[in-house]
Parts: sequence; C-alpha cells; structure tokens
Amino acid sequence: MQLSSLLGAGLLALTAATQAFAGATLDRVESRKELVNVLMESYPPFSFLNDQNQLDGFDVDVAKAVADKLGVKLRLETPSWDVIAAGRWSGRYDICICSMTPSKARAEVFDFPVEYYASPAVIVVNAKDDRIHSAKDLDGLKVGLTSASSYESYLNKNLVIEGAEDQKIDYPFEAVQIAPYDTDNVAFQDLGLGAGKRLDAILTNLVTAQPRLNQDQRFKLAGAPLYEEPNSVAIEKGDAEWDAKVREVFAQLKADGTLAKLSNKWIGADISK
Repeated sequence: MQLSSLLGAGLLALTAATQAFAGATLDRVESRKELVNVLMESYPPFSFLNDQNQLDGFDVDVAKAVADKLGVKLRLETPSWDVIAAGRWSGRYDICICSMTPSKARAEVFDFPVEYYASPAVIVVNAKDDRIHSAKDLDGLKVGLTSASSYESYLNKNLVIEGAEDQKIDYPFEAVQIAPYDTDNVAFQDLGLGAGKRLDAILTNLVTAQPRLNQDQRFKLAGAPLYEEPNSVAIEKGDAEWDAKVREVFAQLKADGTLAKLSNKWIGADISK
C-alpha cells in the first residue's frame, strides 16, 4: 500500500477511535445504570466517613443528586489523591465531583465542564473588635493565616488563582503584618485571646471558618469575601457528549435549588456556582 494510502487509513482509524470515545462515558453510564464518582475519603465537610462508617458530605450529596438526574445508581471510589489527580482513568471512573481546583497542568488530562462551587477567602476578627470592616482596614495590622497559602500571597499582593486568572483582585491596603501558622487552630486560639493581643484578624476560607463562627461567639466575619478559588467537576479529556451532559445536569441542579440547598446544609452558606 502506498504511503498516502497508509496515512489515509491511519487517519480514518484515528477518527473512528476518536468518535467511538466521544460518547464512551455516557454510553457506559447508561448501559451499566451506574455512575462511578471518585473522591477523597477524608476531606470534611466535602467527603468523609460518618459515624456509620459511610461516605458523607457535600461532594457525596452532589454526586447522589447527579446520579438521580441521570436515573442511575451511584458508586463511590476513594483512591489516593495522586491517582485521582493524575487522570487518564481509562474508564475506571466516570466523573470527579471531588473539590478539584482547575490548573493548566490538570487541563492537559481533564476537561472541567462545570465550576460547581467557589471557596471564598474571608476575614475573621474578634467579636468585640469594631475596627475592621473590610480589607482596607487591615493596613498595618497583624493578620494570621496558614503559611504558604493563597492568603499569604494575597497579603503580599501577588496572588494568582489557577483556573481563575482573569478574576480581578483588589489590594486596598498598603502593608499588613503577616503572621504565618501551620494550621488555623492556633491562629484562632490567639485571636480568641482578644482584639489585638496577639492577632488583629485571620485570613482563611469561609468553609473552614463557618463551623467556628457557628459554635464560638468570640469570632465574627468582617466584610465581604476577598476573592474566590474555583472548584470544578473533572472528567476525562475529549468526551464532548459527556461534557455536554454534565453541564446539562448541573444547570438543572442549579435551577431547581439543589446545589444551594446542599451548600447550606454542609457549609452553612451558599457557595454554589
């Protein structure tokens, strides 16, 4: 066979394989009557083992709602995060409703059809402190945060959010004293001692802060969220039919209030997108 014929045959085979793969996931889900969602076993309040040793949380409930819309049962798999984030699942998993933040590197192996919630960065202050009402009031004050986090980059005025590079971020302060901590726990202990004693404020995630705000009257939010980090549904790259179906299902869950309801249930606020 001539080279041109060989090339032509190869292109036809590649096209056929691509077309065959294009609807592979939706066909698999519908034929098996099962949606396989992959997520982490210990990432509360999004996914965790409850007192009955069953997976529970926001991502679990969202995955259940997606399966219900598709008219199939749900199966949950919990490999290591390295396995999840590496992609190239070869049909082992259908979808990752697992709080994945998009990035350029991940976009090489995943498509991200839907951003289903955003993690807002917020300022927490001592409940008796009336000095701080927004980020501009942080100027010259001492602010606690988790070291090497997006919050530290924000206060250093050099924050870049992968997956949301076009998001406009304001820095309405001149300079802030940054107090890095290994975790939020000690930072909240220090802030709880009183306004300005060891800390003036904490920069953290609303999801992390909300349970403390609900349970501990020593703390309160100051002003609106500063920026948001996107969390998206991830699927294997190149399956246009499955991509469209996932978009359709999440549009329905947004329109009928399901995402907002689940967000309020698990987070205490509507962070759905």
